[in-house]
Amino acid sequence: MHQRFVLVTGCSGGGKSTLIKELARRGHRTVEEPGRRIVREELAGEGGALPWTDLAAFARRAIRMAVADWRRAHARPGGEDWIFFDRGVIDAASAFQVATGRKVLAPLARRYRYRPLVFLAPPWPEIHAGDAERRHGLATATEEYERLANELPALGYETRLLPKAPVAERAAFVLTALERG
Repeated sequence: MHQRFVLVTGCSGGGKSTLIKELARRGHRTVEEPGRRIVREELAGEGGALPWTDLAAFARRAIRMAVADWRRAHARPGGEDWIFFDRGVIDAASAFQVATGRKVLAPLARRYRYRPLVFLAPPWPEIHAGDAERRHGLATATEEYERLANELPALGYETRLLPKAPVAERAAFVLTALERG
């Protein structure tokens, strides 16, 4: 079942969400990034579990949301259709591990698997921009990218770098890679 779960991860501000929107526009099922949803909810309410104020609380919520997304996708019939995840359990568990030192990444990554081929957005300074939901800079985003680039192979994933190209080309790159194997 997890073979149809395609993880798109990597550098914050590297064009992942734009790619996911393009894949949705082309008719593919997608799952929005948990972190963005959490930040919107927190900013609309009390704002306690924000990554810039309490990374551990934010990451804990992100794990719960990413697991719920994974389970919901797993329960839905869909045959062989791909489901594209804008970040997922691995990202959230990695952030929680950094924030707390608790070793949660490997056990969660074993339980909630994605397709073995993961698409990784590299740092792309020309498009990286902050906003109300993304307040960290390129240096922090690059550290996150490097951490994930090291962790994913150790968890049994093959990573494929997304090209720094217009979104239509990026989407074609992803779909071609998936069709080939």
